[in-house]
Amino acid sequence: MSILKKSFLSLIWLCFPLLAPAQVMSDPAAQQTITKTLDHIYNLEFTEADDLIRQLQARYPQHPVAFILRATQLDIQNMPLSENKAATAQFVQVVGQATQLTKRMLAKNETDPEAVFFMLTCHSYMASLYNNQGEALKAVGESKKAYNYLQDGSKLLDKNPDFYFTTGLYNYYVERYPIDHPIVRPFMFFFADGDIALGIKQMDIATRKSVFMRPVANYYLSHLLLKHETNPTRAIGYMKYLVDKYPNNPLFAMTYAEALLLSGRYAEARPYVQRLKQMPNKLVPLAFHTFTGMLAELADKDDKEAAESYQVALKLPFNEPYTKEYLAFAYAGLARIAARANNRHQAELYYKKALSVGEYKSLIKEAKAYK
Repeated sequence: MSILKKSFLSLIWLCFPLLAPAQVMSDPAAQQTITKTLDHIYNLEFTEADDLIRQLQARYPQHPVAFILRATQLDIQNMPLSENKAATAQFVQVVGQATQLTKRMLAKNETDPEAVFFMLTCHSYMASLYNNQGEALKAVGESKKAYNYLQDGSKLLDKNPDFYFTTGLYNYYVERYPIDHPIVRPFMFFFADGDIALGIKQMDIATRKSVFMRPVANYYLSHLLLKHETNPTRAIGYMKYLVDKYPNNPLFAMTYAEALLLSGRYAEARPYVQRLKQMPNKLVPLAFHTFTGMLAELADKDDKEAAESYQVALKLPFNEPYTKEYLAFAYAGLARIAARANNRHQAELYYKKALSVGEYKSLIKEAKAYK
């Protein structure tokens, strides 16, 4: 997954489980299969997920649920998807197949809730892909297509608690996203106003009451608490649920370690940082070396070892949605080390670099406060 660094509607691309139509969701066996499939995908057990997706596709050949599950697996299995052209092409094709099946459902009944929900999913998937590729305007274009479907879901909170996530995410990011990305502000006029505080409250409800959206709600609420709200202590609880349930997921492990470090809970963070070292995903090395530097600097008070780890981190490639912030962490760490060494000029340079890549409000505040 995964935490994520995405547009307010792009972030809901993982909401597909709640979107399965009545024909599927009224079938207890299908519900169980979908839940098991999701658990396998989130825990990187892709062979098991493949078998279950094939079962669903055989049972519901004209239904988009199997294609949406397949798209999700492609994203998680190839994370970061935007850096894998072959997997991206497969993803686009599978989402396209889901879109065509959903259009057939809408052609029969344009107010069919299941079809409306699946169309929301398809547009959200594409919005996420475009956003991760740095195509902000295309992402907003897909979000515009999804908007009416999303608004329909906001009226169904009492019927399905999973809608607390999509509604809360909308309420939060429709206000937050244009603040962080001014370029899209002129294109946001057609969106209804949101409410940041209400959005957080609704997502919190989703982390406790939703059935299929619980993992996603935990991850994204944690992410916004870390990035925007400067509340890592609160984020810890949401991420603990995820790392315990999905121990193989590198995105969840990274975000949990980050929350612990930013909360000053270094002893608890240390084994999770070490766990990252054993994870093969290409996103992990930058996180591992940055976090190792933070432990050396903040817990062990060893500036020399910390500086070495930070410098290693800065030489590694980063991914815009997932790990760019860790570069900022490394620059800020080097700035603090330089400041303690009375090298004011070097500290200012490092903080300037941190500000050039970092978006976390806590880091921006720290860097701007240095005088």
